[in-house]
Amino acid sequence: MELNIKNILRQFAVESSAEPYGNGHINDTYCVESPRYILQRINTGIFKNPDELMENIENVTAFLGKKITAGGGDPKRETLTVIKTVDGKNYYRYDDDNVFRMYLFVENTKSIENSKTPEDLYEAGVGFGHFQKMLADYPAETLHESIKDFHHTPKRVEALREAIRQDKAGRAASVKAEIDFALEQAVWADTVIKGIEAGQIPLRVTHNDTKINNILFDQESGKAVCVIDLDTVMPGSMLYDFGDALRMGGSTAAEDETDLDKVWFDETAFEAFAKGYLSEMKDALTETEIELLPFSVKLLTYECGIRFLTDYLNGDTYFKIHREHHNLDRARNQFKLVADIAEKENKLCEIIRKTVG
Repeated sequence: MELNIKNILRQFAVESSAEPYGNGHINDTYCVESPRYILQRINTGIFKNPDELMENIENVTAFLGKKITAGGGDPKRETLTVIKTVDGKNYYRYDDDNVFRMYLFVENTKSIENSKTPEDLYEAGVGFGHFQKMLADYPAETLHESIKDFHHTPKRVEALREAIRQDKAGRAASVKAEIDFALEQAVWADTVIKGIEAGQIPLRVTHNDTKINNILFDQESGKAVCVIDLDTVMPGSMLYDFGDALRMGGSTAAEDETDLDKVWFDETAFEAFAKGYLSEMKDALTETEIELLPFSVKLLTYECGIRFLTDYLNGDTYFKIHREHHNLDRARNQFKLVADIAEKENKLCEIIRKTVG
């Protein structure tokens, strides 16, 4: 692939070189010099329809660009800018396994990998909240599902039940406690899906991967500048984004920490992110959405936990593992968080009420 990079760049009318960049786990990313761009090879094993994927990204970024310009901002800095190929397309297909896209590099910014300081979490909340506020009037139903049923929690429960039934790796008997816990919680797994279907929870444009390292922060001020990694932008509930951001941001440990005494949910982190997020989105949310914000963190943590447990029962075929029982460790970690969030849910609701005012 390295031998072909210059030829790939020429498909975007760029005469330059590129070096591997960043530490993303899905796509291969390169930084192009003079002028600077980001070149990415899209992982077509996960994103099987580049046409739909890039149509989503191009339409959403163009929409954001107009909003940013109208507000007196800089669209080249505050949203991703898709660079077209010499044929006017939004990506270049070298072959079925090598599909490339290019973005303008957002200068004078930094990413934050694992910080959980209240200041950084507040800014992350502002960044994701502002992103969704600008997209509040985007017709979410026109977006493609880049990964079908990604946050359809009831279907994740169905997948777990099937994994238990098949027991492909012969592990079910040894994880009875984890299975029992997961199935006991399943009674509330359909809350958001049913709310969307009933029209009680609005269908919105959602990012669906709201880790703090998917925001670029200003190098000098530390303020949130630009939301990146738009591969999973699709229709959904804002509760998915809020909950997933705090699934990781609110945990006191890494998601594969094996010492569960170190794993609990940090109310201070919750409050910092919620204040930032609601400073942007408070007036755009329905009463139902506001009421379910604390629940969303429990839901998304549970969903992730049952995905880890399902993969463990299936023989570790989806998530990459780096040690024996890695997915089981992850599942136990997430379930510990679920239990702790449930105990603190009333306190979290009080934080939201005070923040909303």
